[in-house]
Amino acid sequence: MGLTCYNNFVKINSCTFVDSNPELVLSSVFGYKNFRPLQEAVINSVLAKKDTLVIMPTGGGKSLCYQIPALILKGITIVVSPLISLMSNQVASLEKHGIHSVFLNSSLEWKEYLKAVDEIKKGFVKIIYVSPEGLATSRIRDLLNEGNLEVSCITIDEAHCVSEWGHDFRPDYMEIFSVRKLFPKATMIALTATATEQVKRDIIKNLGLKKPEIFTTSFDRKNIFLEVQPKKSGESQVIDFLKNHKNESGIIYCTSRRQVDELFVSLKKKGYSVLNYHAGLPDDVRGEHQQLFIEDKVKIIVATVAFGMGIDKPNVRFVINFDLPKSIEEYYQEIGRAGRDGQPAWALLLYTYADVHKIRYFFTDMADPTKAEMKLKSMVNFASGNSCRRKALLNYFGEKYEAGTGEADGSWCCDICSNLREAKPLTDMTIPIQKFLCCILRTKSRFGAAYVIDVLLGSHNKRILENGHNMISTFSIGHELTKDDWHDLVDLLLEKEYIQRVGEYNVLELTDKGRDLLVTREKVLLPFVIHEKSKIKALPKQGKSSKPKFIVHKKNGK
Repeated sequence: MGLTCYNNFVKINSCTFVDSNPELVLSSVFGYKNFRPLQEAVINSVLAKKDTLVIMPTGGGKSLCYQIPALILKGITIVVSPLISLMSNQVASLEKHGIHSVFLNSSLEWKEYLKAVDEIKKGFVKIIYVSPEGLATSRIRDLLNEGNLEVSCITIDEAHCVSEWGHDFRPDYMEIFSVRKLFPKATMIALTATATEQVKRDIIKNLGLKKPEIFTTSFDRKNIFLEVQPKKSGESQVIDFLKNHKNESGIIYCTSRRQVDELFVSLKKKGYSVLNYHAGLPDDVRGEHQQLFIEDKVKIIVATVAFGMGIDKPNVRFVINFDLPKSIEEYYQEIGRAGRDGQPAWALLLYTYADVHKIRYFFTDMADPTKAEMKLKSMVNFASGNSCRRKALLNYFGEKYEAGTGEADGSWCCDICSNLREAKPLTDMTIPIQKFLCCILRTKSRFGAAYVIDVLLGSHNKRILENGHNMISTFSIGHELTKDDWHDLVDLLLEKEYIQRVGEYNVLELTDKGRDLLVTREKVLLPFVIHEKSKIKALPKQGKSSKPKFIVHKKNGK
């Protein structure tokens, strides 16, 4: 048994090719005529035995950057990959091209594992896929330490996982550096789709890259249209979107398994070609659903965020984020699974500030909640922004948008530049905000948004009467806004950090910033669209000298 020997290749010791060039391998083995941007430069760097860091968006062709050198270099290539499904897909793809590779992970039966190890020892394997957790085990360490095993390249896929500033930090990735010490002559290539400057520095340091060549392709996926909608009735919004994207292939991402299943069942009942995908499904069912989607036998997959890594499906026409992602990196990676064929694709994000509270609930289990909070704030700023979304996205990754404000590409850029979503006008919301903040204080900061709004609107429900809140100064003073407007204002106040939700019942409290606002009585202009039935236009102009009678704090304590 050995590797396939292609025309014009010279085969040595069963699995080494010499006198080969990357273009020949690209065409003869993989069947492509041309390299994608930076692929050839990256490959030449690895072949020159230089450590290499590659930041290349999803769909940019990262896999070939290490697979082609693996065929040319003497010895084997170790690929550290985070997901079992990604490994199996990569191995299956390589086998189709006649390249024998294996993966070593917990999904293998013991006989399969022993067979793979035997083939590695005999030199029949060019590429070995292993998880960072598996790489740390003595069993795999002993295998790699075999005297006749030559490792020419160590590849780190999803390299952002080595950084605590990365969006998916994995402590096991920190063990990779010790493996590098076992093979000091091996070249290392680290690849990721997303990396800020801080993450780049962490990758270089934590992996011990030696004066690496750094290649960064543009983060601008020009063929993906970016849209954000306030999430009012999520399921209805998804259905409205699908009506305009009939028979197109797409992914809908949800945060929880329950939400995945609920949306899947609902869409299935309405006749859509749809399946679900999450870790709660049996492995064989999950694998079957994934394969049916890849083969276009089902059009839509509703999934949790792990779905899509390593899947080569070029014709995904849309990605819907049903819930707010935890970070811009996560969002960018998910939308990057659309339009890999270069054809127009659509990315829709449904945003509500309620998602922020759900995400923060899990921060206590994180190694560094402060970093997670900073990433979340960047995501919120992107979702709630009123300027070109493409420009904001690229700015986050340190790239300047060539079209400036995005107007040059307004026909296919984002909802704001194409006027699909009108920028909300800045409206003087000072008095309504003061009323709302004061009502929180008058009700002793013991209730959620719905209760506070009912008090402002003068509701005589049993709870309000029993608590005596029909007798406080803020009762029934909020009729200038509708109930829907008040709820929209709550989202803005949370977003601007004038108030915060606490506890499992989402009780509202004023932040220090909110208390300061009551003391200073400063004018507050917010991007706010007033409902037709509201009376906000009748509000008097609010200046610093105004002293509404319901204000409970005065300057200097007077």
